[in-house]
Amino acid sequence: MSRPTGIDPRAVVDPTAELGQSVYVGPFCVVGAEVKIGDGCRLESHVVVQGPTVLGPENRISPMASIGGPPQDLKYKGEPTSLILGAGNTIREYVTLNRGTAGGGGVTRIGDANLFMAYSHVGHDCQIGSHIVFANAATLAGHVEVGDHATVGAASGVHQFCRVARHAFIGGYSVVTQDALPWVLTVGNRARSFGLNLVGLKRSGYSAETIQALKRCYGMLFRSKDKLSEALDRVETELGHLEEIRYFVDFVRTSKRGVVR
Repeated sequence: MSRPTGIDPRAVVDPTAELGQSVYVGPFCVVGAEVKIGDGCRLESHVVVQGPTVLGPENRISPMASIGGPPQDLKYKGEPTSLILGAGNTIREYVTLNRGTAGGGGVTRIGDANLFMAYSHVGHDCQIGSHIVFANAATLAGHVEVGDHATVGAASGVHQFCRVARHAFIGGYSVVTQDALPWVLTVGNRARSFGLNLVGLKRSGYSAETIQALKRCYGMLFRSKDKLSEALDRVETELGHLEEIRYFVDFVRTSKRGVVR
């Protein structure tokens, strides 16, 4: 049987794999069983995709990336688990994205328009949003949640079961063992928070009113002598008319590991 023109003759594609329109599979790629690749995806040379894995449309995957590999978990015994990747992601060289585990829900899920720089890693059962930047060698352990528009800096590690909030900024070479706050600079080993990411807020187009409210929120929660529970109530009463403040307060209240302070 002749191959579609988008599949290099030196690639290995399992006959059960499903490829959409205008998909390119470059030389020496391996696409395994139970893999679905959406329209317009491009796999450069030496990419490995193992199933069950679903790739949405228009993903770009660079050489030597490993997508949908089994979880790096000693409890995993070959149960059927999956990786679901959204649309328009850029996955650079040597990136590893692992499938889930039965004990963690069975699915590693990644959203849209994310940038995974070289050597970054997403562990099993992570739940990743959209428009996130993972710098070189950024590493997520299993069961990590990352919100939209976050940044995880180069060579940083996030402990299992931690949450990285929307618009969080984790600086390079950081070790994050608690939840990283939204719109806040989280840096260091062990990581600490260093106030609001004012440059990021302005670049994202937030109004002066919202930025000022977030500054007040951060100060009331972490720079006052009030008990945290009392400070949360006060912030909600005084500033809770803004959605960003309500998200900030809810993120702190729902933290199970505590937040980086």
